[in-house]
Order: sequence, then structure tokens, then C-alpha cells
Amino acid sequence: MSQSKEKHKHFKIYKPFGYLSQFMSNAKHEQKKKFLGELYEFPEDIMAIGRLDKNSEGLLLLTTDGQLSYDICSSKIDKEYYVQVDGLINQEAINKLQKGVEIGFKGIKYITKPCDVTLLQTPPNLPDPIQKIRDDRHGPTSWISVIINEGKYRQVRKMTSAVGFPTLRLVRVRVGNYTIDNMQPGDVVPTEVSV
Repeated sequence: MSQSKEKHKHFKIYKPFGYLSQFMSNAKHEQKKKFLGELYEFPEDIMAIGRLDKNSEGLLLLTTDGQLSYDICSSKIDKEYYVQVDGLINQEAINKLQKGVEIGFKGIKYITKPCDVTLLQTPPNLPDPIQKIRDDRHGPTSWISVIINEGKYRQVRKMTSAVGFPTLRLVRVRVGNYTIDNMQPGDVVPTEVSV
């Protein structure tokens, strides 16, 4: 028997760097990997709404409501990322990102949709990175905000690489109206989620 709308459970989590956006795996080759199920005792039928790759961190919404997950994923809701890139990104590269760049997806070339990209004048106020990011002795870095409403695999990383500024750190800070606020890596907050 399916759960009624009132009984569904929803969570906001700050997915830490190095974790997979799944809850467990029985595959032998994945036994040493880190899963979301280690962070909290989630309901059995929980699912992530969208994903973040292993090396990305930040806001991830979870739900037990499959229809809600589908609605959010298919409604092209904005997702905002703070991205630290290698080098001092220039306006030409930002313009290219805004207009759309060619990336590969499952062996097929794909032009990303136009999106909002803004240079952040100061580094964002984020928790310290779990993974060591190289320091200024190895060259400068810069931060940009990228807002997209699609979500191909590793899309933002591929986009910045396509314009010559590889991603060093990627943090999702917003999905629609839901923001990461002052959460720390590994935090889990029960919440209400809607489209």
C-alpha cells in the first residue's frame, strides 16, 4: 500500500565530498565507498532528488515520494552551484558559459542550454573543504556562481573545463527555493519539500 502524501518524509542534506548519492551498495567493488546511509537512519524507501557526483558537495534533497522526485527533476528547477576554478576566469569564458558550450554526454556531443554565470568577487562563505585544494603557490583560482536548470552527468565540471578553467571545488547551494543555509557537511535536516 502506498504512503499518503502526509506520511512521506523529506530531508535536506549537505552531501560531503567523497560520498556517493546513493544509500548503500551490495556490490563487492563498492564496499569501501561512502554512502548517504552512513549519515543518518533514513526511511527504507528514501531516494535522492537528482544527484551530486562523488567529488561534488552541497545541497541534496531526499524524499520517500517518487512522484515528487519525478516532478522536481522534470520541471527544470534552477540549481545553483558555487564553483572554484583553476585560474582567473575572464569575461570571455563567462560569456561562453552563459550562451552554452559543447560537452560530451554518453558519447554524444551536447550544447548546454543558456544559463546564469556570475563572477564572485570574494570567495563564498562555505565550510572548509574536506579535500585539500591546492593553494595560491600553485597559481590563482577564482569563484563563480553557475545556475542551470538541467543536470547532465558532471555537467558543470565539463562546462568549466570546456572554456579552459577546470573545476577544483563544486558546491551546490540551492535547488529551487531550497538553500544550504548554514549547514555543514554531513548535516541532515527533516524538511517539507514541494515543487
